[in-house]
Amino acid sequence: MNAQPKASHYINGRFVEDTAGTPIPVINPATAETIATVRAATPAIVEQAIASAREAQKGWARLKPVERGRILQRTAALLRERNDTLARLETLDTGKAIQETLVADAPSAADALEFLGGAVATFNGDFIDLGGPFAYTKREALGVCVGIGAWNYPIQIAGWKSGPALAMGNAMIFKPSENTPLSALALAEIYSEAGLPDGLFNVVQGLGDVGASLVSHPHVAKVSLTGSVPTGRKVMGLAGSHMKHATMELGGKSPLIVFDDADLENAIGGAMLGNFYSTGQVCSNGTRVFVQRGLHDRFVERLVERTKTIRIGDPLDPETQMGPLVSEAQHRKVLDYIETGRSEGATLACGGNVPNLQGFERGFFIEPTVFTGVSDSMRIAREEIFGPVMSVLSFEEEDEVVSRANDTEFGLAAGVFSRDIARAHRVVGNLEAGTCWINAYNLTPVEVPFGGAKQSGIGRENALAALGHYSQLKSVYVETGDVQSPY
Repeated sequence: MNAQPKASHYINGRFVEDTAGTPIPVINPATAETIATVRAATPAIVEQAIASAREAQKGWARLKPVERGRILQRTAALLRERNDTLARLETLDTGKAIQETLVADAPSAADALEFLGGAVATFNGDFIDLGGPFAYTKREALGVCVGIGAWNYPIQIAGWKSGPALAMGNAMIFKPSENTPLSALALAEIYSEAGLPDGLFNVVQGLGDVGASLVSHPHVAKVSLTGSVPTGRKVMGLAGSHMKHATMELGGKSPLIVFDDADLENAIGGAMLGNFYSTGQVCSNGTRVFVQRGLHDRFVERLVERTKTIRIGDPLDPETQMGPLVSEAQHRKVLDYIETGRSEGATLACGGNVPNLQGFERGFFIEPTVFTGVSDSMRIAREEIFGPVMSVLSFEEEDEVVSRANDTEFGLAAGVFSRDIARAHRVVGNLEAGTCWINAYNLTPVEVPFGGAKQSGIGRENALAALGHYSQLKSVYVETGDVQSPY
């Protein structure tokens, strides 16, 4: 498969190149080979994208919501039709196993566009009866929105951000991660094929300086970022200094709590999904697994057995269950954390090594890793690793584990496994997290809002909540009688 795109950027319905832009190599994480090259956006490219978005947005906003929704739903159908090709492209770019990208990437973007394309027609303002006079509110588009993507779910994130933005009548300029620049261009081309007017979804490439130039641009009304907490603080600060709307979907160190009465196999399956899926590169991962004392030893024994059966290898092989990390830098970072866990005194129950895979010796692979005997103060229990590294901690009582689970700056997600549903609801109610699961983990249907609390973010992706974040309310008071004035 030729991964080289027709050009680096997609602006006003066509591919655009500017050879003055700094080259960005696109690396296949499984082989460390360069499979494509794109160029960072120059100031001229940024201005071109902004101008085309501004020009297109006003007419788009004047369309009936159902007409905008129809185009989103056509886009969803094309994404599903091209899923095999898109999954292969995403696997080459991210290194994720194709058995994952076939079900979790373009299909998730399609789900979002399909849902939002239908829901927007009924997402209206309110009528307020004031006893004669009355008022109403209406939802209005913000204007030009900027989406900044992460490298773990490139096309999904592009869909999750552009879907509500476009549904509400905005235009979007999307900057993918420099690590994974390819699939957003494929999405842009599909949008055009589905009938989206030119200029409404533009893609520009680049690093942080390009993102900053977009966020600070006077004609941008909103920014939505998926990324790390440090990046989120910078972008939020910049957006705030210009009084722009902002949605921040950031990182986490989420707790997954397993009580003694939990179904053992289900709890282990949830913990593995919450640590090893996408090679552990998921912001909501439950990387602090708290297991109640009575179940702890059996949980660890069976967890290690199941973890050792995970098949690592060529991510394009449908039988492979875990591919490489996204980059050499991420590979080094995760290996450093594993060494830190050892030096802090945690017990390495399994994994922790770089596998020797024939034909993939230069790839950024790492074994799924489980640490036990982890204490709350260890760095591996406090800092986001973003790799397949699970920390297992033990606890005695409900109040204790809730307090320990909440003792973090993060608040993206949390999970509880227990057959006692009353207790599960009670615990979830006391956890400081924006997205929670009971007897499951990391399921994110588009009908449900997704986002965090505390340092893990502001605003929500998906569901009707996302439509609210890409619109602003206008209130209108209507007098039906005379004006009462003392003057």
